[in-house]
Amino acid sequence: MACNLSAGRNEPCKESVGGLTGVYFLNYTTASFTTNANGEITAFPSGSTVYYYDLKGNSSYTETVNSSRDNGTTFFSQELTLNLKKLTNEMTTQLKLMAYGRPQIVVNTMSGDSLLVGKTQGADVTAGTIQTGAALGDLYGYSVTFTGLEQLPAAFISGSTFGNPFTVMTGNGRPIIVSGSAA
Repeated sequence: MACNLSAGRNEPCKESVGGLTGVYFLNYTTASFTTNANGEITAFPSGSTVYYYDLKGNSSYTETVNSSRDNGTTFFSQELTLNLKKLTNEMTTQLKLMAYGRPQIVVNTMSGDSLLVGKTQGADVTAGTIQTGAALGDLYGYSVTFTGLEQLPAAFISGSTFGNPFTVMTGNGRPIIVSGSAA
C-alpha cells in the first residue's frame, strides 16, 4: 500500500533555532523545478529572476496538514507572515503587485534550510496591513500574509544549490547573476 510508513525517526539534537533570514520571490511560473528522488528541488527553471527580501525580526512560516478520512483528502496549507520595516512608495507598489499575483516563494530559515512555498499553485496574499503605529516603538511598515494550498508539503531545496544560473534582484536594485548558491 502506497501510504504505509517507510522510515522512523530518532530524537534530533537541540541545535535548531526558529525564525527566518530572508525570502526570495519568483513571479509565478508553470515551468518545471528539477527535483531529486527525495523530492528536494535541485534546480530552478532556467533563467529565473528572483527578488530577495532581507528579514530581521518577527516573520514566520507555518505549514498545516489538512487531512480528512471522511473525504479521503489531504492537502497542506502554507502560511508565511512577513513584517517589513519602513514605509516607502516603492515597497507599497511591490505589495500591490504581490497581492495581484501569486508568487512562488523561497523561505530561508535561521537553521539554514530553504523551502519552496506555493510550488504548483503559487502563494496568494491573504492579509496585510500598511501601518504607521501609534507609539514610537511600533512597527512603521508592512505586515503581509501569504497562503499557499498545495497537494504536497513545501519542498526543501537541496543544500543551498539552486542549480541553473538565475538573477537575484537585491534591495539596491542591482541584479546579481548567481549560480549555485542563494545564501
